Amino acid sequence: MSIFKKNDSAAGAKLDMDAKAAALASEEDEESKIAKLLKKMPKWRYIVLIVLTLAMTAFQLYIKLVKPLQPWAQIPLHMCFALAVVFLFNPMADKVKNKENKLRNLWWIYDAALLGCVAFICYFFLTHANALNMRVLSVDPMTTLDIVVAVMLIFCVMEAVRRTVSLALFFVILFFMAYAFFGQYLKGTFRFAGMTFGQFCETLMYGQNGIFGSPLSTSMGTLFYFMVFGAFFSNCGGGSVLIDLGMKLSDKTAGGPAKAAVLSSGLLGMISGSAVANVSTTGVLTIPLMKKAGYTPEEAGAVESVASTGGQIMPPIMGAGAFIMAEMIGVKYMTIATSAIIPACAYFGAAFILVHLLAKKRAMSSTNAGLKYQGSAILPRLYRLTPIILLVIMIFSGMSMPRAAIYCTLLAIVINLTAKDIRMNPRQMLHTLMEGVRQASNVAIPTAACGIMIGIVVRSGVAVKIAKLIGTSGNSNLLLALAVAAVGCLLLGMALPTVAAYLIANTLFCSAIQKLGVEPLVANMFIFYFGVVAQITPPVCLASFTAAGIANASAWKTGWKAFYFAITAFIAPFIFVYRPAILLIGTVPEIILAVVMTACATFFLASGVAGFMGKNLNPVERLLFYVAALLFVLPGSMYDIVGIVLGVVLIAWCIIRGKQEKKLAAA
Repeated sequence: MSIFKKNDSAAGAKLDMDAKAAALASEEDEESKIAKLLKKMPKWRYIVLIVLTLAMTAFQLYIKLVKPLQPWAQIPLHMCFALAVVFLFNPMADKVKNKENKLRNLWWIYDAALLGCVAFICYFFLTHANALNMRVLSVDPMTTLDIVVAVMLIFCVMEAVRRTVSLALFFVILFFMAYAFFGQYLKGTFRFAGMTFGQFCETLMYGQNGIFGSPLSTSMGTLFYFMVFGAFFSNCGGGSVLIDLGMKLSDKTAGGPAKAAVLSSGLLGMISGSAVANVSTTGVLTIPLMKKAGYTPEEAGAVESVASTGGQIMPPIMGAGAFIMAEMIGVKYMTIATSAIIPACAYFGAAFILVHLLAKKRAMSSTNAGLKYQGSAILPRLYRLTPIILLVIMIFSGMSMPRAAIYCTLLAIVINLTAKDIRMNPRQMLHTLMEGVRQASNVAIPTAACGIMIGIVVRSGVAVKIAKLIGTSGNSNLLLALAVAAVGCLLLGMALPTVAAYLIANTLFCSAIQKLGVEPLVANMFIFYFGVVAQITPPVCLASFTAAGIANASAWKTGWKAFYFAITAFIAPFIFVYRPAILLIGTVPEIILAVVMTACATFFLASGVAGFMGKNLNPVERLLFYVAALLFVLPGSMYDIVGIVLGVVLIAWCIIRGKQEKKLAAA
């Protein structure tokens, strides 16, 4: 009897997952969603949001183009703007379906109280900015007013996290907050002295690792401008050109729609950085075509989710986590972007090779007229990509990133005004700005919230203790220590957005990896990659769920298929550690050798995953391809030689056997 109950439960869970996938896929794209939301909201809230949007934009432009404010004025002001925008875009009253319900009015009172707290917090920091510059942490006492403001701030940030990020991050931070008070009662390694309530408030509000730490500073100083640029570039015509370009470049080859998904999502990901947004934008075009070409629904959804997730590691404009990484390490962002070029090429190269081999395996046609690009001519529209090209040139030439983003945003607007077919009216321009400000605010919330966790971890010494544990395991086996850190990053990434996962993993694992002799950039890239690929790791993989909904496929099967297709991304971070040259760290010969070895590993691994190389591979042949690829991860030239020899012999064997099988079949 219990067996049947268990099966019913599993079936119910699968149905729930598929229903969630369908719901995600049915959601409108971000632009349509914002426009519809703004149209439906009450006029007073719409006007207040317009005022907030213009005020926040004016503030951000002032501190970059005119002069900065006091640190204790501008960072809290950015935070308060973000909180107000989030609360107004996501009011609790909207959760009440019946507009006549009295509970709706109570929720508005609650939201009004939150906005009042935000206004008071803003007033406090603006009037105390000069005094706070002179304040000495852990020396000057916390006044009653300080504690009241700290409680308001923490409560508002946590409520914003609950509404806009995820309950997972909410509970993770609650766990660390509880540890701050109850850690003193634990026994063993993780016991610490504990904090008083005053110390807790001071650490989170005034500490350099607290809410107003470097992650939120990056949100204010860099991410805001790139979020607004991304909104304008995408809505002003650049995004559609990137999608069409990917479709056009791959419409004459076998498996063209799948290759279009890889190219389009990679190109769009350069300015989006959101896997789910990429899937919902490009997937509605590519997934139906992939199914028509001969890919199964699960394969079509998996290819799209893998390609869309890779947008966060695709230079020149990667995900928000990369900008924060630059701030945490203390290097220029272009150093991060440049270092990511080869790994990103390996990631998308593996996906491209994989879909090509699957197309050959299924003998898909490259001449199907229904799979050809049918859109407008691309060449006359290429000028709309000028903003993204100019942005890269400006950053490489040494211009500050925020200023470059501002100028290129203005260029995108000018280009839009000159194009009659896509020209936006003033209201659409305003809505695009509101979309960019909303996205920037949604990024500011998790960066501030992670400051709570980071402040507690640093104050309690948890990071040092974890470093000792990993260091102990890694003294004799670096690979084992890296595996421990990788599993931790994957667990965090499955439950949290990439930004939050990276920040928490950075605090917990990065110093431990560095103490084992790994360079800071390599260690950070290691945990960043695992934070990204965790977004397509079941059981929580929203990009795969969204793609499954579009493909009418099983969400569970699509998630695992995407995990399998993205296996290259799971070995790439280990290659970083043993071959830092792949991140352009080292001499020219070392870099060239690393590129060649990475290309070989990518090709062999993609062949094994596809199960095809001139013929269908049997289980032993697939296993040998995996072994050949994994040999390049291990340090030492002998492993490289063995890997190359094994791979080349396997390819030759499979091609020769494939030709023989075709002759026998023809005879």
